[in-house]
Amino acid sequence: MASVTYQKVFKKFGDLMIIKDLNITVEDKEFLVLVGPSGCGKTTALRLLAGLEEITDGQILIGDRVVNDVAPKDRDIAMVFQSYALYPHLSVYDNMAFGLKLRKTPKEEIKRRVNDAAEILGITDLLQRKPRQLSGGQRQRVAVGRAIVREPKVFLFDEPLSNLDAKLRVQMRSEISKLHQRLQTTFIYVTHDQTEAMTMASRIAVINKGKLLQLDTPQNLYDYPSSLFVAGFIGSPAMNFFPAKLVKEGEKIMVDTGDFKVEIPASHAGPYKNMDGKNVVFGIRPENIHDPEFAPQNINGEKISSKVDVTELMGNETLLYLVSGKNTFVGRVDPRSKLRVNDVSPMIFDMDKFHIFDASTEEAVR
Repeated sequence: MASVTYQKVFKKFGDLMIIKDLNITVEDKEFLVLVGPSGCGKTTALRLLAGLEEITDGQILIGDRVVNDVAPKDRDIAMVFQSYALYPHLSVYDNMAFGLKLRKTPKEEIKRRVNDAAEILGITDLLQRKPRQLSGGQRQRVAVGRAIVREPKVFLFDEPLSNLDAKLRVQMRSEISKLHQRLQTTFIYVTHDQTEAMTMASRIAVINKGKLLQLDTPQNLYDYPSSLFVAGFIGSPAMNFFPAKLVKEGEKIMVDTGDFKVEIPASHAGPYKNMDGKNVVFGIRPENIHDPEFAPQNINGEKISSKVDVTELMGNETLLYLVSGKNTFVGRVDPRSKLRVNDVSPMIFDMDKFHIFDASTEEAVR
């Protein structure tokens, strides 16, 4: 088992800087997820750790060992790729055993490791099949099994579920989480899917344009995003944003969007008392916007007159796409809501759950 440390890591391809001053410490046995949009540098960061790309500057450590110049095969890591990369002419057993045979591992040890991994993954009855005889989920299990038999210090996963259908992705998320608990090994997992990140990670590193924006637990990322980008990336549907200005009206601090005003409760107003006239972005998540008929009791609610533009009835919830003046936003409301397209209703904003971002820096103000 081992920790992983990125120390001031840079990576350039020609004149293009892909990774910019990356500093992350992954604790021993932690499940860290690197998340961000396509092209943000998260896969490159994983490939630098695996030794598949050379570092332009900085250091990467596995445990206390700097591995910049260590060959990939000697880094004691195992990688699961987006493509299963199975040998079509070999059986499942031989695919899983292939790397061990190259290392001249004794046959009995290979048999033990393959059988143990197959039992963990529930594929014991598939060991004699060829990849073409397997479903997508079964192939993914074989690819994971091939990594498990290596018994590495660190597992690396590069978007391993992106080729699976939605139902199978949910199932495999659970399987990988259980695998981490069982193996008690360091996992580093790359995805652009924030749902995967939120449901699987011990901590999440949000990366954009090669820079680490925030590193925290899933709940803290959700509740306390450090920037406009993080707030919009984490959560589905995404947080609603409104260009606004902070205005003092007597003792009250108001958020003025031009189309509506909401009062910041006195209990939350501290950070904003000296920001009169400041241009900001007001953020509120869809689940904190309520149909007045079903709004929770004892919240600091502000009423915003809104017109329903589109409804999405999801069974367990209803998504309302709403319009107020020039502003459009989404509310995730109680499924019993009777609001329908073209209805005009005051929606309740829960002002205990708002976010304020500086309009110029896009950093959170709190």
